[in-house]
Parts: sequence; structure tokens; C-alpha cells
Amino acid sequence: MAEQLRRRIGLGLMSAYGVGVMVGAGIYVLVGAVAGEAGLWAPLAFLVAGVIAAPTALSYAEFSTRYPEAAGEAAYVGNGLRASWLSVVIGLAIVSAGTVSAGAVLRGGVGYLAALWSVPEIWMIAGLGLALMAVAVIGVAEAMWMAAIFTVVELGGLVLVIWAGMQAPMVPDMAALEWPGAFSGIGWEGVGLGAVLAFFAFIGFEDIVNMAEETKNPTRTMPRAILISLAVTTVIYAAVSYAAVRAVPVATLEQSGQPLALIWQAWRGGDAGFLSAIAVFAALNGVLAQIVMAARVLFGLGRKGGALGVFHHAHPRLGTPVFATVLIGLCVIAGALSGEVAELASITSSILLGVFVIVNLALIVEKRRAPEAAFRVWIGVPVCGMLLSMAALALTLGIV
Repeated sequence: MAEQLRRRIGLGLMSAYGVGVMVGAGIYVLVGAVAGEAGLWAPLAFLVAGVIAAPTALSYAEFSTRYPEAAGEAAYVGNGLRASWLSVVIGLAIVSAGTVSAGAVLRGGVGYLAALWSVPEIWMIAGLGLALMAVAVIGVAEAMWMAAIFTVVELGGLVLVIWAGMQAPMVPDMAALEWPGAFSGIGWEGVGLGAVLAFFAFIGFEDIVNMAEETKNPTRTMPRAILISLAVTTVIYAAVSYAAVRAVPVATLEQSGQPLALIWQAWRGGDAGFLSAIAVFAALNGVLAQIVMAARVLFGLGRKGGALGVFHHAHPRLGTPVFATVLIGLCVIAGALSGEVAELASITSSILLGVFVIVNLALIVEKRRAPEAAFRVWIGVPVCGMLLSMAALALTLGIV
């Protein structure tokens, strides 16, 4: 077995991977919840959430040029804080969060698919899980191309929703809004609460850095891919939420479990069943991305040796960490088959926010010790990222 992954990913595929991970199935239900907090200013809440995510994304971008390794966050914390044990904890936390999240998403995607295809859920979960695992084993480029195709389908659905929202009759509340002086009437408290909720739709950029060892020219590609993914996602979220509040009353959006279907129905009527099919693609995209990412983290952790050393092997021909990928894939399937995954999935955001706090702290220490890097940000950026992540974590845990 080889100990090196194959560098086959360029900027285009890496950016598509990042957008696909971030624009997940959550946008199909999150718009209504954000509108419930921010009202007609839901698009502003998404823009604010993008701004909140930006400092941590920039911190990841700098770290990705300092340590372009598979176990991204683990390497950042281990080198930045000089704490090997903490890097292992962070790495395993990322693997756990990704695996649990993928299991929940797989189960959710099968739920959509069950409405379109009359097959027992257990067989759909096992079949789709094994198929995605096989793609991840065959090759990273093949997995990335499949993820890119899923992303195109997913974004195509969102573009149709945006188009429908712009063509539908404008709701009275929006039509009555005086845009030239509208900013004086913004409910900033609601926008803030909506932004905290919308922040979780941006989680996913951190997965990009774990693909560094399979990326061509990572010190140049990784920062660009992270920033492109964040920018594209922010624009898409703002546009979708604008289409939503323009076409559907906020109260109706808030109460719906399928708010994007309401946008389509406001224009064309019907049941918008095609959105369920697109949601399946979104779910499969998220599962594939998490399997690929978590396997790379295990591969990177295996570099430390010991019990984890078994994971630091890549197939000599395929160039993928086969054992790590199979293990993660089976765990995802097992998680999706259990009835408790949905409950466990709620802790993944808290885990990731905690990781964000520690990664930003590690960059602060690293920059003071070694200021030079291929891509550098002002030291206030990780400070801001740490404070914002701490605030979001406190809100998530109900501390404030």
C-alpha cells in the first residue's frame, strides 16, 4: 500500500466540491425558519451570516497554505498550539461529526426518495450508501466529478426556484415596502437571530481543507476554492431567500416544511414534486462529500502512527485511502439505519463551532510565532472568527 494520495483535483472541481458541501439539503427547509426570525429581511440575514462565517473561512484559507495536509484542522491545531493530543481529539471530532451528519442526511434523502420510489427504506439506505462508498473508493477525481454533477443539479433547482419567485406575483407586504428608505425600518434583532440560524447553512467550507493532499498546487488552489465557495453560496442563499419572501407571505413560509415548493406553486401551481427529486441529489451530494472528507481526516491522523497508523495507507493504483473510506461508509450506513441519528445530528453544529474556536486560536498563536505564509490575513481576522464562533456556540448551547 502507498502512503501518498494522488493529486488530481484542480480549482474548478475543488470549488464545485465546496459549493456542493455548503449548499446542502438544508436550504430546502432553512429559508422558512430564517424568514420566521428576520421577516422580509431574510436575505439580509443570510448576507450577515456569510459575513459572520467569513473570518473563520479566511483563517482556514491561511492555514491551508501553511499545512496543506489531509487532516486539516488536526494539523492546524497540532502545529499551532503544539498539542499533539488535542490535534487527535479535533481530528476524531471532525470524523465523528461528518459521519453522524452523513448518516442523518442519507436517511433524510431516502425519505424524499421513498415518496418517488416504492422500495423498503432499509434497502435504499444500504444500496445508496454502498454505491456512494464505492465511488469514493474508486478515485477522488471520480467522486469529485459525481459531486460536481450533483451540485449542478442542485443549483439548477435553486435557480428555477429563484426564477419562479421573481415571476410570481409580489406579496402585498413586499410590494408596500418603500425601498429607498427601507433600511431605517430594519428589525435588527430579528435579522441577528435569523443570521445566527442561517450561519449553520454555511458550515461545510471547513471540509475543503481536508482534500489538500489530493489538490494540484494546494497553496494556491485551497484559499481560492474556500473564498469562491463562500462567495457563491452567500449569493445563492440571499437570492433564494429574496425570491421566497417576495413570492410567499412570511407567515406561510415559517409554517411550511417545504418552503421552496411554495415559491414554485406561487408561480406555476402544482405539487412541485421535482424539488423532492432535487433534494435527493442534494442529500447524496452531502453524503458523498462527508465520506470523502472523513476518510481523508483518518488518513491524515494515521500519519501520527500508533493505533491510528492503520489508516495512513492509500491504494497503489486508485490512490485513495480504501480502508478508511470503507470504514466511514459502513458507519454512515449503520448510522442511517439506526433511529437515533436525527437526534445525534443536532450536536454536529456544536462540535464544529467548538473546532472553529480552537482553529482560530491556533492561527492567532501561529501568526505571532511565524508571521510569513503564502496566503496571509490580518491577525484581527482569526480574533474576530474566534469571538463570533464562541458567540454562535453559546447561542447554540443555550448559554445566552
